[in-house]
Amino acid sequence: MSTQVSEEVREALHEGRPVVALESTIIAHGLPRPRNLAVALELEELVRAGGAVPATVAVIDGTARVGLDRTALTRIAEDTAVRKLGHRDLAPALATGATGATTVSATAWLANAAGIRVFATGGLGGVHREWSETQDESADLRLLARVGITVVCAGVKSILDVPATLQRLETLGVTVLGYGTEYFPGFYLSSSGEPVDWTLRTPEEVAGVIRAQDTLGGPRSALVVANPVPEREQLDPVLHDRILAQGLAAAKEKAITGQAVTPFLLEYLTVHTEGASLEANLAAVRGNVRLAARIAGAYGAGAPGPEGSGSDASGPERSGAEGSGAERSGAGAPGAAGR
Repeated sequence: MSTQVSEEVREALHEGRPVVALESTIIAHGLPRPRNLAVALELEELVRAGGAVPATVAVIDGTARVGLDRTALTRIAEDTAVRKLGHRDLAPALATGATGATTVSATAWLANAAGIRVFATGGLGGVHREWSETQDESADLRLLARVGITVVCAGVKSILDVPATLQRLETLGVTVLGYGTEYFPGFYLSSSGEPVDWTLRTPEEVAGVIRAQDTLGGPRSALVVANPVPEREQLDPVLHDRILAQGLAAAKEKAITGQAVTPFLLEYLTVHTEGASLEANLAAVRGNVRLAARIAGAYGAGAPGPEGSGSDASGPERSGAEGSGAERSGAGAPGAAGR
């Protein structure tokens, strides 16, 4: 049983250069073949283009790998026997020599253990609809309350109960920041309609929050940076709501429950939007990876100088996200006081 950090990632961490962790479930279970391998390589190149080192995470033959070479990436993409591993599955996977793709929780756990501070993904898991009956909640949430990693995401999957998820994150002490937005993103959609308590507008500001966490010490917990998919690349909101309602009804009719609900609904959306939901998902992931590289660079650079070390002259990642400075947002927005 072992964990292996690639030489490239190990050297970057030792030298204080920026590193961005990437999950592998999207490769093995989230995209059709052979496009999944092309996307995996593209995401790593986006990290490099942003000045950081990519660290895709997976378990290969009982070894947890932080940073994959081309052979390992290809295996994760092409082997249909690759398992899906949450953090609870890591010990048995290592002990039995299994090969698996890591979810958000397993990726965050292994990346944090390796000393990586920034992780990019698509959307988080969360509290499921009808939670009061099913008690179904993603393992992502509790795990994020235990690791000091910054997760750049497009919110939580829109098939979940977004208000309940935000409430749960607050209860667990996980800080949520909106990047260039006053509303929590809706994964396929730029906004879920739920306000966030804090809005930041530059990678340097996010890096400042990470350093403030370091200074404060105390219990470790993740920092969630909620980065919306651009409106021009989001799934049409009317189409989204209609197809999701149909998918929920179909799941109920087929008596699909528990862990089977999420993959069923995601597949239903992909099929019945004729692939538009998948394209919105990929647009969100690409934006998150680019932003994560910039945040990792800003964090590694320390306090920016007059020229804004580690930043780019264009300022905010999103068009329309003008201005600077962390701000308390949505003070009078509906629901803000309830979280």
